[in-house]
Amino acid sequence: MAVLGGKWKLILLYHLLSGPQPNGELRRLIPAITQKMLTQQLRELERDGLVIRKVHEQVPPKVVYSVAKGEAAQLRDLMDALCDWGTYWASQTGAEIEHTVSVTK
Repeated sequence: MAVLGGKWKLILLYHLLSGPQPNGELRRLIPAITQKMLTQQLRELERDGLVIRKVHEQVPPKVVYSVAKGEAAQLRDLMDALCDWGTYWASQTGAEIEHTVSVTK
């Protein structure tokens, strides 16, 4: 839970599972996250070996993040299980699902 806990890590991983994303694109995809929090969460995911950070030497510098090799299949399985549980929980409690997400394999 320490590796994936928090408000943003699963959301970031969900977006990164669709392919490498530049920092600016992640900000666009998750407008509620601050740049400081985005950087912090990505650094933690990188430290834990789930995310790879690649800096392209150009002006201005371009930083692209991706899921670490060998982690994508396990993370997709985890995301699918969490989505299934969320759907079940919502049906049991009457909670409303705002946005349905499926992770393609």
